Amino acid sequence: MSMLDGNALAGDLREVFAADVTTALYTCGGCGHADVIATLHLWGPAPGQVARCPHCTDVVLRLVQTPDRLILDLRGTVRLEIPRAG
Repeated sequence: MSMLDGNALAGDLREVFAADVTTALYTCGGCGHADVIATLHLWGPAPGQVARCPHCTDVVLRLVQTPDRLILDLRGTVRLEIPRAG
């Protein structure tokens, strides 16, 4: 086993972030409820979007868009499973 830096993740992460994430399965950090991202209850848009668990209403993810970047906060998710295409 050898140590590499985060650049070694580039190919794998490109596959993750190119997928339709609304079909990804999340697990809520608050209650353990699991379902697809498309079922989250969304509040927004300003200053960002907040997606809450439909079961316990805890925040599962936050998405903020600035002129030069997207900020994705997933601290309310203990697991995110993204299906592979094909």
